[in-house]
Amino acid sequence: MGKTAGEASLSIACKYPAVDRAPLVTLPPALAGFGRRPPSEAGARYLLGVDGGATKTLAAVIDLQSPSLHLGHGGPSNQDAVGVQAAGRALFDAADHALAGAGINDGQLDAAVLAVAGTDTPSVARHVRAERSGQWIVVGDVVGAWATATGARPGVGVIAGTGSNVLGVGRDGRSWRAGGWGHLLGDEGSGYWLGLQSIRAALRDREASGPATALSDAAVDFFGAASVETLAASVYGKPLTKGEIAAFAVETAALAQRGDEVARALYQEGARELARQIAAVIRQTQLDGEFPVGLIGSAYKAGPIFVDPLAADIHALAPRADVHVVDMAPVGGALLLAARAAHAEQALADIDLSTLIDTALPRR
Repeated sequence: MGKTAGEASLSIACKYPAVDRAPLVTLPPALAGFGRRPPSEAGARYLLGVDGGATKTLAAVIDLQSPSLHLGHGGPSNQDAVGVQAAGRALFDAADHALAGAGINDGQLDAAVLAVAGTDTPSVARHVRAERSGQWIVVGDVVGAWATATGARPGVGVIAGTGSNVLGVGRDGRSWRAGGWGHLLGDEGSGYWLGLQSIRAALRDREASGPATALSDAAVDFFGAASVETLAASVYGKPLTKGEIAAFAVETAALAQRGDEVARALYQEGARELARQIAAVIRQTQLDGEFPVGLIGSAYKAGPIFVDPLAADIHALAPRADVHVVDMAPVGGALLLAARAAHAEQALADIDLSTLIDTALPRR
């Protein structure tokens, strides 16, 4: 007697190792445990937060008693791009500049959290501990972005800049990440994804396999190409960088706002893709009732054409979720996490952190 389809599938599955179902991101113990952390008896004063990325590093020291904020700048600290040693130097340079601005040394810090881009955060963490202190906590940049997006509270951070990523943390501290697989395997709803889909739409228009769209003329003009077909050659032959392709999403947004149906449909599709990931995060973290869903990143500058369909899909699953666009600089999330580590969340909550950071940042 032959095997049933279920038995055959089980037999095949048994030939392979089981897929790991553990969370892709876990909060360090010092940052977990919502609602169960006593206030600091000594009264924390100085916190360090660092936002480390592929192009630059920004550090901030906040004096909770003043209150005042001091910034420090460094080079790229994504170890994928520059290596662990160079990443460490950039992190320390930025941190030391901020500490000098505050007139203190690192021994006076009550907590330090470094949110760093890159795929091998543990290597950076070991380097930082060896050079400074085990009290300096290193997390991935998605954790810092989640904290920025939610105020470091139970909720979901939905990042859509050049790339995209979704991270949520439940009320019991469990975390879950969806997306974040990079431009070849993911980045749905990001500036890169929208830019690339826009170029594809222009090619379909050119070959008459898809609807006509103003994206075709816009792409030729934006990239300085002689035609849509030569633009396609540039994508492969130059090749265009992620940043260059992502920058075209600004034109896609402008055309969508002016009524181009293809451009509008791309934003709706991007919203659906992100909403699928958000739904997985909400289910896995068991978030319900009221909780923040913070949208952080340049893609949301498109406004209602992107935010409204995304919010509608989120509310279909979580009607009481507070879906909102977040403007605070990512270094703010690292400071919020440092406040958690120092048991100083209430002290920081009494300060308008976003305004403090905006005032300290140089005018653009």
